[in-house]
Amino acid sequence: MLALREWQQGFTAAVLDGAEDAFARHIRARHFSSERRLQVYRNNSRISLTSALEAIYPVVRRLVGEGFFRYAAAEYIHRHPSRAGDLHLFGDAFAAFLASFEPVAELTYLPDVARLEWNYHQVFHAARHAPLDRQALMAIPPERQGELRFRLHPAARLLVSPFPILRIWQNNPQDGVDEELIDLAEGGVNLLIFRDEELDIRFQPLGDGDFALLHACAEGCAFAAACEQAMTAQADFDLPTRFSHWVAQGVVTAFDLPDPSFPIADRGEPT
Repeated sequence: MLALREWQQGFTAAVLDGAEDAFARHIRARHFSSERRLQVYRNNSRISLTSALEAIYPVVRRLVGEGFFRYAAAEYIHRHPSRAGDLHLFGDAFAAFLASFEPVAELTYLPDVARLEWNYHQVFHAARHAPLDRQALMAIPPERQGELRFRLHPAARLLVSPFPILRIWQNNPQDGVDEELIDLAEGGVNLLIFRDEELDIRFQPLGDGDFALLHACAEGCAFAAACEQAMTAQADFDLPTRFSHWVAQGVVTAFDLPDPSFPIADRGEPT
């Protein structure tokens, strides 16, 4: 007899990976065979995972059509079976999957549309966070401020694409709305996806300076290096004004000073 953990692992492999031959003999069948019982679980699992992908990627689904999306979802589920109990975590590799999925090779913009939708999904479910503690920030000695590492709100994501993916997403056809033709050659976008205090999700196209500044912060760069990257990306970038703007908007919410000898190491706790 299998131990509980071995049974659970075997059942999971049989349902998600189709490895039923070695496991079916451990199932007691009554009205249906062991293989048929496993097939019921497998079908229900596939339906649930497909529905999860449809909920996360509605624009991709509309762009390729319902039938093709379900075909692609079946391939994705086979190659990337769910390994977590939370369906909100399923689908993170879908954009990368589409980028290598031969049937959509000509739809070069499609993986970036999927990345936008995954980022939207992450922002929607991200934790809340308190605003930046400005008094704590003012307590940092001026000579140490360049060492600060500012962090973005958990509900903020940055995305860059050579395609007009925001316009494609906004052009997602709704009932009674005519679809607009979009020229892919009109250019790409640097994009901030952010959930504000009213829990509304906003899409903000960014200039080169803003994107470089926020991206450097998201990557954990020291503030001096982040400022340098922003000014390199955009020579006329108004650094004090734009950084203050992102603090006021709640996009920049916390900071670290990576020195254990300094008493203020982390300001801005999640709420």
